Amino acid sequence: MPGLIGIGVGPGDVELLTVKAVKAIQNADIIMCPASNEARPSIAFAVVSPIIDKSKNQEIIKLIFPMTKDKDILKASWKKNAKIMAETVLTGKNVVYLTVGDPFLYSTWIYMHKDLKENYPDMNISVIPGIVSMFTFAAKVGVSVAEGAEKVAIIPSCYDLSSVKEIAKHSESMIFLKDGRYFDKVIEVLKESGFPDNSIFAIGQDLGTENEIIRKMTLGEVNDSSLTTKYFSILVVKRV
Repeated sequence: MPGLIGIGVGPGDVELLTVKAVKAIQNADIIMCPASNEARPSIAFAVVSPIIDKSKNQEIIKLIFPMTKDKDILKASWKKNAKIMAETVLTGKNVVYLTVGDPFLYSTWIYMHKDLKENYPDMNISVIPGIVSMFTFAAKVGVSVAEGAEKVAIIPSCYDLSSVKEIAKHSESMIFLKDGRYFDKVIEVLKESGFPDNSIFAIGQDLGTENEIIRKMTLGEVNDSSLTTKYFSILVVKRV
C-alpha cells in the first residue's frame, strides 16, 4: 500500500542510519528532503547519499523551508510541503521524507505530520526514528547525559533564552541544540545561573561529517575561541 514514511537520518554519519531506515530509503519511489532554499543542498540527503542506488532512478524532491522566525512564513511552508507530500502519495507512490536527527525532536516533520493527519486522515503514514546528536555527542565526548536521579534540560538555543536561567537552576545537565551563533549568550546565562567553573563543558559542530569539530573543557576555561558559529552545533554543560 502506498504511503509516507518520515525518517530520522541521525546526526550526519551514514553508518548511524538504522537498518530499517536504509531499507525504507532504498525501497522508496520518491525521496523528499528539506533545504533552506533552492540553491542550497539538503543536509539530510547528503547523509544518505552513499546508500542511494542510482540504477533505481529514484526521484529526489527537495522541499524548501525558509530559515526565518516569521511564523506566518513558516506555517505557509509547512502547509505547502505537506500538500506536496500528500498529493505525491495519492498518485500511488511510496514516499520517504528525510530529516536530520529524529523526526519528532525539533523537526519540520512535526508540523507537516499534524497537517497530514488532520487533512488526510486515511493516508498511510509511519515514522522511523533516528539517532539524535546529543547521544552521538555523548558517546564521542565520554560524558553521561544523565545518571541516577539527575535532571536534563534540552534547549533549542535559537530561541529566547530568557527562561534558561530558571531552568538551569533545576538541572544537572543542559543540552543546547541547533544554533551555535547564540552560544556566547548561553555561556553568560549559565554562569549567571550558578553553574560552577568546574562544570564539564563540551561543544561540537558538524557531527559525523569530515568537518566535525569537538572541544571538551571546563566552563571556567571557556573563551571566544572555544565557541562555534555554525548552525548545526551542540553544547553540553554538566555539573560535577
